[in-house]
Amino acid sequence: ALRLLFKMLSSCSKVGDPHPGQPYKGGKFCAFLPDNRDGQRTAMLLKKAFEHGLTFQIKSCNGEERVTWGLIPHKTSWDGGKARNGYPDSQYLREVCTVL
Repeated sequence: ALRLLFKMLSSCSKVGDPHPGQPYKGGKFCAFLPDNRDGQRTAMLLKKAFEHGLTFQIKSCNGEERVTWGLIPHKTSWDGGKARNGYPDSQYLREVCTVL
């Protein structure tokens, strides 16, 4: 399995974010892909999306601004199936590549 790790630091939001100039809390995020040709290709597309600022967003949660996953679906568990954001999910790679 391929494991994608993201560490988003706490900072202040910028112009274009929901509340510019407000501090937000970062976090650690992890996603999984199968270690095969399609998984590796998807990892490269996800890397490009990350480099363009499309992977995460800032949202209010219980009165606190924090970094959360954006609109691109990620598998955050290796198991548990689609209902638990994990595998098996035979359509995931096709679906995420369509979004990307």
